[in-house]
Amino acid sequence: MYKRLLRPVLFSFDPEKVHYFTFSLIRNVSKIPGMKALFRSYYCVNDTSLERQLFGLTFKNPVGLAAGFDKNAVLYNELANFGFGFIEIGTVTPKGQAGNPKKRLFRLKDDKGIINRMGFNNEGLEAAIKQLKKNKGQLIIGGNIGKNTSTSPEDYTKDYLECFNGLHPYVDYFVLNVSCPNVGSHAKLNDKDYLLELISEVQKANRQFENQKPILLKIAPDLNTNQLDEIIELISETHLDGVIASNTSVDRTGLLASEARLAEIGNGGLSGQPIKNKSTQVIKYLAENRSKPFPIIGVGGIHSAEDALEKIEAGADLVQIYTGFIYEGPRLIKNINKTLIKKAN
Repeated sequence: MYKRLLRPVLFSFDPEKVHYFTFSLIRNVSKIPGMKALFRSYYCVNDTSLERQLFGLTFKNPVGLAAGFDKNAVLYNELANFGFGFIEIGTVTPKGQAGNPKKRLFRLKDDKGIINRMGFNNEGLEAAIKQLKKNKGQLIIGGNIGKNTSTSPEDYTKDYLECFNGLHPYVDYFVLNVSCPNVGSHAKLNDKDYLLELISEVQKANRQFENQKPILLKIAPDLNTNQLDEIIELISETHLDGVIASNTSVDRTGLLASEARLAEIGNGGLSGQPIKNKSTQVIKYLAENRSKPFPIIGVGGIHSAEDALEKIEAGADLVQIYTGFIYEGPRLIKNINKTLIKKAN
């Protein structure tokens, strides 16, 4: 129904406007008596074989929603009814910010991809906390955190710490977003010495809490093998809890979209089917070359149950969807989970 009826209508309008319209639609439909239960009965798949134990948390299934969809934590309770095992909110920055100028979100329909240069647009830390206080505890919530665009390089760590300390009581795990191509001073965020400093400071803050939270690093799909070796060393040195592989890509190789169309769109991070193999290769390299096992969450180009299985077989413990959710609809979550049950049996 979604792909045949709803998607063609939605895809005829501006992607960013459709995003907010869809939010309103889900929220308002969910208010109709009985609709939440109807969604759960249709989309949610419950089976003990789907449970995953990872960094001290029990995920009821391994399919999550990646950061960027519910930036301000306004819809996670309703989205839980579509069968997700976990939802990552954010990226959250200390202060609210408008992000990059519009237009900044573009569909590549022939490629089943999206290019965005949103620029960490969000309502800020306090707004996210206000929303997270409404958590009904239906599933695990991750907090993806970053820096404000206007923050000076010497204060980057302060921004991450402010978000970490503020969100700590309200999320189950954290993701340090240092790999988004749409924010300033991207180079420093990928410098190993700086990452050592950042992770060390966040871990120090974590130890001040009685209930410590897992901390993960989100990396780019465009890293070469030397850079991936550095990530493996970094995790070994810092005892980080895991990695999310991967963020969006700046590579435009092999796209069906014309050069003219890509020039018209301009800069931005590419997600969806075009980066499927890239992200899987990163997962596979990390899994095969790590000296000690560490959890990997696989994300990038998952548009089918087979795509998810490919990530898991490459070494991912959990998977996340975003662009696939937009192109394939909520049935994708159910399809992945039902396929995993069949494989387990």
